[in-house]
Amino acid sequence: MTDRTRPLDPWEVLLAGPRENAVRVGLAVPLSGPLAMTAPSALDLAGLAADEVNAAGGIGGRPVELVAVDSGRTPAVVAADAAALHRAGAFDLLVGFHTSDVHRALERALPPEARYVFPPPHEGGRRRPGVLRIGPSPLEQHAAALRWLTLNRRARRWVLLGTDYVWPRTVHRAARQVLSAAGAQVVGEAFVPFGPGDAGLLVDLVLRSRADAVLLSLVGRDLVAFNREFTRAGLDRRVVRLSGALEENGLYALGGDATGELFACMPSFAASEDASDEGQLALQERHARRSGPRAPVICAYARGVYDGVRLAAALADGRPAARASAGPRLGRADGLVFRDVLPARAS
Repeated sequence: MTDRTRPLDPWEVLLAGPRENAVRVGLAVPLSGPLAMTAPSALDLAGLAADEVNAAGGIGGRPVELVAVDSGRTPAVVAADAAALHRAGAFDLLVGFHTSDVHRALERALPPEARYVFPPPHEGGRRRPGVLRIGPSPLEQHAAALRWLTLNRRARRWVLLGTDYVWPRTVHRAARQVLSAAGAQVVGEAFVPFGPGDAGLLVDLVLRSRADAVLLSLVGRDLVAFNREFTRAGLDRRVVRLSGALEENGLYALGGDATGELFACMPSFAASEDASDEGQLALQERHARRSGPRAPVICAYARGVYDGVRLAAALADGRPAARASAGPRLGRADGLVFRDVLPARAS
């Protein structure tokens, strides 16, 4: 593919005016904030998805264009900007990769006719018509992983640590249900705000509670900071950690992990050496051909964005909206890769 699709600046799109011979897909990706380290991966995979749609003839002969919106800002700001851009005709559909508090704000702000695809793991609950969530719910994502770790790692005493917003709170409710049924108990819980904080206080909670497992619903840089402090405290080799937000960029930011006790449950692991997902391997090959050997890693979030752009294109083309993302998997961190512990779509 010689013509690579790159996201357009929304304000330049507005100045240029409408382009009736193109389909514009809004791409709400965290260019700032705690998830910003995943943005290069997400932008690259969104571009690949648009390239492939365009190479196949576009949508009724019209090319797909991507219009970038920074979803790393506060929910109210992201929602107001996206709603205003949609009303002004800057994009026709929206694909959003961001935290669930932004997701909720966007659902409220976008007009009823707006079509909005949300690919990452979501918070569950009701959704309005026109919104498609293609990631797993908290129970779908975490249930099998929690049961497996309780049984196979004898993880009986759990501490639940999360960022203070809607997704971690629903994850913790689902986790309490699963752990109770599995014969485990929750011995501590804490929610912390986004941004730099004292990860040592969370580590102290794990120590005081004599936990043998931690469920982490921290995200992005905050998740990385906690795991670094956890390792410095010497807990990484004896306390199990499970995260529903740890992906390849976060693992790279940690410098890898070789303890055998850091686990993640995500819809895909692009860096898994023993991955059996042929579609994932083919996607990696196409990405490497497009972006070269120095391209950002394909992470679980970026894979979701790729699926989301392809789904948005299908919607714009009048085709049925089939769920595109893979089911959750449980992977164990091993250096800079994940090794599958449970197969895809475990439940």
